[in-house]
Parts: sequence; C-alpha cells; structure tokens
Amino acid sequence: MNHFDLIIIGGGAGGFAAAIRANELGAKAALINTGLPFGGTCVNVGCVPSKALLYAAEVMYLAKSHDVPGINLEIAGFDFKKVIADELKLVEYLRREKYEKVLTKLQNISPLEGKARFVSKNTVEVNGDGLTAERFIISTGSTASVPPIKGIRETGYITHIEALRLTRLPGEMAIIGAGPLGLEFAQMYARFGTRVTVLERLPSVFPYTEAALAARLAELLEGEGIVVKTGVEVLSTKRAGSRKAVSYREKGEVKEIQVDEILLATGKTANTDGLGLDVASVETDHRKSIIVNDSLQTSNAGIYAVGDVNNLPLRLEITAGREGTLASGNALSGSSDGIDYHTVPYTIFTDPQLAGVGFTEDEQIKQMGACSCRTVSFADIPKAMIIHRTDGLIKMAIHPETNQIMGVHILAPNAGELVAEAMMLVKNKNTIDDVVNSTPMFPTLSEAIKIVALSFTKDISALSCCV
Repeated sequence: MNHFDLIIIGGGAGGFAAAIRANELGAKAALINTGLPFGGTCVNVGCVPSKALLYAAEVMYLAKSHDVPGINLEIAGFDFKKVIADELKLVEYLRREKYEKVLTKLQNISPLEGKARFVSKNTVEVNGDGLTAERFIISTGSTASVPPIKGIRETGYITHIEALRLTRLPGEMAIIGAGPLGLEFAQMYARFGTRVTVLERLPSVFPYTEAALAARLAELLEGEGIVVKTGVEVLSTKRAGSRKAVSYREKGEVKEIQVDEILLATGKTANTDGLGLDVASVETDHRKSIIVNDSLQTSNAGIYAVGDVNNLPLRLEITAGREGTLASGNALSGSSDGIDYHTVPYTIFTDPQLAGVGFTEDEQIKQMGACSCRTVSFADIPKAMIIHRTDGLIKMAIHPETNQIMGVHILAPNAGELVAEAMMLVKNKNTIDDVVNSTPMFPTLSEAIKIVALSFTKDISALSCCV
C-alpha cells in the first residue's frame, strides 16, 4: 500500500494549486484525477474556451456595430466550425503548456488517473489499489445541474460543455438560467447569428449585483435582439418534429417557444457522489456540497475541500486556485489560513462586462443599517465618449461616517480589468479621499473610479476632463 504525506483528489484549478504548493513544501503527494483532463473545468470547458468564443463574437459584432461615423464594414465570411476548431486548439495548447508540462516539473507529485473512493478515514482506493495519507484535499469540482423540468431528459438538452463544441450553429436556442453562464452564452450565440431566448425564474438577471446595473445589462442584451424573460417558470419540454418545444408560465399565462437547442444554465452540483465521504466522516449539506470551516477543513480534521465541491460562497476559478494553495499549506504546516470572500471580485464576461467587489447598496444596508452610494454613467467618462461606449454605469458604496469604500460595481467594456483596482481599494479599506487624491491616467476607462469617488463631494458635470 502506497503512503503519502498528502493525497489530492481532483486535478482542476484547486487540485493543481494544492499540488504546486505541496511540491514547494517538499511534501510527497498524489494527485488523482478522473473525468475531465488535468486542468479541470477552467481550461477544458470553462473560462478559456468560453472567453475565446466571446472574443470571436465581439469581433464580429463590433465590425458592424462600432458607432464610429464614416466607417462601414462588412463581414466577408463567417465559418462557425472553424471558430470552434480554433477555440479547441487553444484549449489543447494551454492544457499542455500550463498543466501537463507543469506537472512534469513537480518532482514530489505523483499523478494518477482514476476514480478515488474513501475506504477508511485515511485510505482511498484507486483502480483497485489502496493509498494512505496523513492529510487529504478534495477538489472534485461540480457538474451542471439538470432542473426538474418535465420531459427535459427525453427532449434532450446541452450544457456549457456541449455548447463549446457544437459544429453547427443553431438557428434558435432557449437558455434556461440568467446567471453568468447563461448571459455569456446568450450574447455569444446571438452575435454569431442564433435567435436566443433567455428564461429566468428570478425577477432579475444576476440579482447579486446592483439592480440598476443588472437592469441596464438586460436592456443592452435585448437591444442586440436577445429575448430576456425574467420571473418565468419553465414547465415542460417536448420534441416537436426535428425541433424542441419549451413551455413556460409568464404572468399567469402559459406560452411555448420552439427552438433547435436547449441550453441549461441553472447552476452546478458538487461532485461528491461515489467518494465514500460517509466512510471518511465528511459531512455534506442539502446540495451535496462538502461543509468546511474558514480554514477549508471538513468535519474530518485531516480532510480539506476546495473549489466548487465545498459550500463556501463563491465558486470561481480564482477562489478554487487560492483555496487549493491555502488548504495545502494548512494541511501540511498546521496553519489556518482562509479567504476574505468579501474582497473577491466577480465578472460576467458579456460585452459590456459586469464586474464588482464588496457590498451592494442593499447588502450594506442589511448588514450595517446605512449606506452612502453614488452612480455615474459612462456618458460622463471621457474615454467612453472617445470609443463610443457610453452605455455603462459604475456604482460605489461607502461607509457614511468614515468614507471607507465598501463596494464598487461596474458595467463597462473591460470591467473585469477595472475591478482589479476596486478590489484593492476594498481590500485595503481605502476611502474616497485616497481615490480623489490619486492621479489616474487620462483618458482611460479606469478614470471612472476616481470620477465616481468625486461625485460624493462635487458636481462632476462642472469639472474639466483632467480633474
């Protein structure tokens, strides 16, 4: 029976980060992977391929809809199959360079392909062999959830995985769910030429941001021809000849649409089935997610869980990787480090992007009983005027007594880049005075952060460009 200092179950972002940290600490560790190739969701079927396709769709869209007077462009040709092939080629390259080659440089790490299952509190079985360890990290990720919609399995559907590999562009698509994945794929396929309808159960798209920004994003998507329906209940699906019919209830009225594809974007379920967690005394919640404390430790003190498989609030590649690094250090050195999730940003990679960090106005009022907030339109940002992209908004929330910046939420081109500055402002507990006294580059979209800070004390319409 093979013995290790640490056994890592799952070779995605969290597992790989844990392996790299374990190698740095000189620990003998096993990295066990099954399902997706090493690299997990992010590089294989997540961030890398989806953002490649989003960029391709943005290039197509801006060629025709750039709003620059005097320039008229036509798309000479569009080969959807070739765009997909290029995306998959990129995935292969990054998987090889950033995972497979990196793995060969981790001298203390033994990679294994196979399904791991606990047979005792300190032993897992893989391919019929027993492996023991002092500590374990579970990083098995998640799988797209299939909602209990009547007829959905018989009708057929796709998840983001299949949507990244289609070789024929659907004429019409229904997307169930208006979270980050649903909104990104809606715009991507709409810009490629698919007629897209988004069906969302909640009263707003992505209700976890500022309401005004979510409403503006929905408005902009509708302006591109995407049908966005919120507050609807999807009732059933069925085959309709060569097509698929989706029935839903909207304001008490039952309606039906027929499409070529149904894309499910209703969340994910933690991959905990078959791990033998009961044998290892590892507790899960009602969603099958592993319950962990602030140090990523499970109910079994020798086992940690990171990424989508645990019950912590944010399920992002960036948090999975950081959690993996911290869990490895905690397991091997006895530390108890964790993440302040309040200072972790999010981004929806639509165009414009929706990004934010920290409190929204409603969250701050609920937690602190008070909030001071300002919203500025990108029509007041000189760089946005220069590039004809003035539809965005930025909202900042500050502590009404100390002026500390509590949250920043941005709807703008490249908002995912802009939120990096906002993240540091929130993390370092800066005030609006710190921002007002800074000197950002002009003209840039990042100036929006200083302008919204200025709006708390000044009439920004009475300021010159470079103030």
